[in-house]
Amino acid sequence: MSHTTLLLIALAGVSTLLLLILRAKVQPFVALVVVSVGVALAAGVPAAKLVETIESGMGSTLGHIATIIALGAMIGRIIELSGGAQAFAHSLIDRFGSRRTPLALTVAGFVLGIPVFFEVGLIILMPIAYGVARASRKPLLVYTLPMGAAMLTVHAFLPPHPGAVAVTQAIGADQGLVLLIGIPLTAVVVLLGYLVSRRMTRREYPMDPAVYAEVYGEGATDAVPGPLPDAVTEGRGGAGGSTQRAIGADGHGTAVLTKPTAPATPEVRPPSFGMVLALIVTPILLILLGTLGQNLLAEGNTLRAVLTVLGAPMVALLIDVALCAYFLGGRRGWDRARIAEVMGSALPPVAMVILVAGAGGVFGKVLVASGIGDAIADVLDRTGLPALFLAFLMALALRAAQGSTTVALITTAGILTPLLQRADLSTGQLSLVALAMGAGGLAVSHINDAGYWMFTKLAGLDVASGLRTWTVLTTTMGAIGFALTAALWPLV
Repeated sequence: MSHTTLLLIALAGVSTLLLLILRAKVQPFVALVVVSVGVALAAGVPAAKLVETIESGMGSTLGHIATIIALGAMIGRIIELSGGAQAFAHSLIDRFGSRRTPLALTVAGFVLGIPVFFEVGLIILMPIAYGVARASRKPLLVYTLPMGAAMLTVHAFLPPHPGAVAVTQAIGADQGLVLLIGIPLTAVVVLLGYLVSRRMTRREYPMDPAVYAEVYGEGATDAVPGPLPDAVTEGRGGAGGSTQRAIGADGHGTAVLTKPTAPATPEVRPPSFGMVLALIVTPILLILLGTLGQNLLAEGNTLRAVLTVLGAPMVALLIDVALCAYFLGGRRGWDRARIAEVMGSALPPVAMVILVAGAGGVFGKVLVASGIGDAIADVLDRTGLPALFLAFLMALALRAAQGSTTVALITTAGILTPLLQRADLSTGQLSLVALAMGAGGLAVSHINDAGYWMFTKLAGLDVASGLRTWTVLTTTMGAIGFALTAALWPLV
C-alpha cells in the first residue's frame, strides 16, 4: 500500500476519533478502540492478526502504567482524606505570610499536584482560596488562577499522572530523567505563570453572583469557609465534603459531590507540613536515586542493584503507599479496614483513565503494525522540523481539538514513536521530547476541556472571562515550557 494511501487512512482515523468524541459524545476509550480496529482493517492488517495486535498494544501499555497510576491515586487519596492536603496548604500560607498568600497557594498547588489529581486538588484547595479571599477582600481570581494553573501544569508534565506515564513508556524515555529534568523545569513554568497571572488579575472580571455571595458573604470571618452547598451541576464543593469523582479521559472532570461530611478522625490533629512533604517527595527521590545509580555505578555493583529495584516507579510508589497508610492512617487512628477502604476508593475514579491509556497504546500499536507509523515518519522527516517542535505542535493541536490532555499525549506519542525511533535520540533527548509533549498538552485549555469548566465554575467566571484568563494563561505556560525544553536540548 502506498504512503499516500496510508496517510489518508491515518488522517481519516484521527478525524473519525475527533468526531466520535466531540460530536457523537462517544466515551474516549470506546472511540479509540473502534478507530483502532477500523484503521487496522483499512490499512491491511490481516484479520487473523487483528485481535493479537489489539491485545498486544493494550497489554504492553497497561503492563507498565496501570500499577503506577493506581498506586499514585492511592497516595493522593490517603493524603486527601487524612486532611494532609489542607494542613499542608495552611502551613504554607502561614510560612509565606498574608502578602504572599497567592504564591503560597501556587506552591501548594504545585506540590500537591504531584500525587493528587487536578480536579481533586481544586476541590481541596478552592475552599482555602475562598477563605483567604474573604479575609483579604481581594478578588478570588488572584488566588485561584495561579493555583489552578500550577496543578494543571504538573498534571500535563510529570509522572505519575497518566499522560506523562503513558508518553514515557511509549517513546522509551526514562521516568527518572523525566522527573530529574521535569521538576525544576515545571517549577520555573509555574513561577513564571504566577508572575503572568499577577498582571492578568490587576483588572477585575465579572463574577457569578452566587460564587461572589459564597466567598464574600456578610459575617464571614473564618479563615476558611465551612462546607459548601451541594453542587452536582455547578461543580462546587466543601472542604469537608465527600467527593465522588467523575473523572474523564483526562484524569479530571466534573466533580460530583455528596453531602458534606465531617473528617474521619476529627479528634486527631492533621498531619504536619513536614510529614506531608516527606511523603510526597519520597517516591520522587527513590526514582531519581535509581536513575542516578544506573548512570553512575558500574554493572554488577550491589548498591546499583538495590537502587535499581527501589527506584523502579512501581516499587517506589508501593513503598510510599505503605508509608502513607502507616503515618497518615494507622498512626492516626485508622484501623486496617478503614485503610483498605480508603485505598479501594481511589481505584474506581482512575479505572477509565487506565483504560483510555491502554486504548491509546492499541492505537499506537496499530499505527506501527499497519505501516502507517513509518509513512508518517517519512513525511515528518521531509518537513525538516525538529522532533521536539513536532512533539509540541502535535500535542497542542490534538489538545485544542478534543480537550483531553491525556488523549492528546497518548495519541501524539503513538504517531511520533516511529519517527523518534528512526531519529536515534538519546535518553535525555527523549525525556525532553516527553516534556515538550506535556507543554503542548498543557496549552489551550478551553471550552471542550472538562478542567476549563470546573475551574471557571469554581472561580465564578463566565465563558469570555475564562477564555481571557485561564485559556491565555495555560497557553502561555505551555509555550514557556516548550521554550525551556528547546533551551535544554543542546545540553543533553
